[in-house]
Amino acid sequence: MKYDHIVLGAGSAGAIMATRLSEDTHRSVLLIEAGPDYPTIDQLPDEVKHGYATATDIMVSDHNWQFVGKPTDKAPIMMVPRGKVTGGSSAINGQVFLRGVPEDYDAWAAQGNDQWHFENCFQYFRKLETDTDFGDNDFHGKDGPIVAHRFKPEQWLPDQKAFYAACRQAGFPESPDHNHPDATGIGPVPCNNPNGIRWSTALGYLNQTRHRLNLTIRPNCMVHRLLFDGKKVVGVEIASGGQRFIVEGNEIILSSGAIGSPHLLMLSGVGPQEQLRNFGIPMVHHLPGVGQNLRDHPIIYITWRTKPEHLLDGFAPRIQMALRWTAQGSHLRNDLMIFMQSFATDRVDRGGERMAPLGIRMLGVLDLAMSAGELRLQSADVNVQPFLDYRYLQDEFDRRRMREMVRLGVKLADHEDFRRIIAERVEPTDAELASDEALNEYLLREVTTGQHISGTCKMGPASDPMAVVDQYGKVHGLQNLRVVDASIMPDCIRANTNVTTMMIGERIADFVRQGH
Repeated sequence: MKYDHIVLGAGSAGAIMATRLSEDTHRSVLLIEAGPDYPTIDQLPDEVKHGYATATDIMVSDHNWQFVGKPTDKAPIMMVPRGKVTGGSSAINGQVFLRGVPEDYDAWAAQGNDQWHFENCFQYFRKLETDTDFGDNDFHGKDGPIVAHRFKPEQWLPDQKAFYAACRQAGFPESPDHNHPDATGIGPVPCNNPNGIRWSTALGYLNQTRHRLNLTIRPNCMVHRLLFDGKKVVGVEIASGGQRFIVEGNEIILSSGAIGSPHLLMLSGVGPQEQLRNFGIPMVHHLPGVGQNLRDHPIIYITWRTKPEHLLDGFAPRIQMALRWTAQGSHLRNDLMIFMQSFATDRVDRGGERMAPLGIRMLGVLDLAMSAGELRLQSADVNVQPFLDYRYLQDEFDRRRMREMVRLGVKLADHEDFRRIIAERVEPTDAELASDEALNEYLLREVTTGQHISGTCKMGPASDPMAVVDQYGKVHGLQNLRVVDASIMPDCIRANTNVTTMMIGERIADFVRQGH
């Protein structure tokens, strides 16, 4: 059988592409996923189902690809979690349901992607959500597939209340709805975990489509390469159950994520010719931007040991509150963010355990980092992950903003409401805070991933030599091939990336249906 559309990856965007395209009964859609599928909510394993915490750590779960990456020349190798299950990373993430700021999407449009102004994206943000707090106003949706909520003041944990009070005393405005276009300041985090259930695209989208006769979902299938006839993609080679299969399609939609999509392109002969030549991969199309422009949110930990009488509950919500603000002297609105974390452990990749409490933590997030990294091949074998070279904090503007963020977090913890909670600061130490140079050393050693890798198949016009796809997701220079996931973002937005990745799936599904 030859399918109209083959979607590779059932994640945040891929599940949406398959759902929307199969709404047309005249289209046949095949959805391929490397990981397992759980057709009902009751079949979901705990670490996928529960949005707060479980005894099983998702970082070492089989539902995580368990990639690793290099943060800086001074930092140890870090874990880079990505979902390997229907729902993709939306099935293993932290459930923070944040949109970017309008300027993010307008900046995409300014780079030659005029269909991606915020006003064009806005209807899709509304379409995908059921906002249980603000769904009755003009800025939100009330009947979309993904359910979002915010914790009410009576549900805030003691350290979350203290963080809120400290931010307000420091002069930051109240932000009851962080997804309002003009939002800034301190307020509750919108989360897609109603009743503690991680509401992934597998639950929100795929579970409404499984009955469709024109949609076929095939889990546990590893895609090895795309197949071409000249410059036209005609099918994919897939391994499943120890056997190899070839499946043909009129259009192939790569939704394998910001690691998987560029990796598969290069393994299939599409990418920088020098890399392909080094690994003996026959060239189909030289596209130098594949794997370049690696973007992310560098994050840093500010951690305190808590007093013995302060209860640390690993099964309670870990994050309820966020502060967003603009760095001093920055031209980028809301380029800094701190999440308050009520249950902190030592890092899993440094011997920590998911449910072994250390104290509380502020997660400092740098948005719109100037420094960009690169994804490179390490082998022609699909089972060998590409090298993820993040190159964090190479730009002084990035380091300066991160220093401001750390020092603010330390200052906020001096608020009187934290005194009955905090015993001592664990990181950074006073010595590491003593000078810009010492703090830079701390940052370069301790910075890690915000788990928002993006940009590795950049969207842009053909005149941009580093653009991989056009604004409709179509790969430059090739026929019948699109990329639809976080990899096409020209830059990482000023928010967690999951909601924007879902919006990309909704928007490009409409492009396909409109004949683009």
